[in-house]
Amino acid sequence: MANHKATKKDVRQAAKRRERNKYYGKTTRNAIRDLKALKTGAEATKEFPEVASMIDKLAKRGIIHKNKAANLKSKLAKKINTLAK
Repeated sequence: MANHKATKKDVRQAAKRRERNKYYGKTTRNAIRDLKALKTGAEATKEFPEVASMIDKLAKRGIIHKNKAANLKSKLAKKINTLAK
């Protein structure tokens, strides 16, 4: 355990950030799962910008890598385009 006051504070802050990041990550994964489960192109097209925004925010916060974010969005867009046809 940390002995210095500042280090103890840093441990508390890191724990708070970790919890917040877990929440954002899990929420986004659930949104991606729900988007993949949609069967109609109209619904998926409507939901896609929201999910893409969530993915971008994860990359901006450093929770996921920017290339992973790009890959996720690309795969989702492909899936939605096939549904829309």
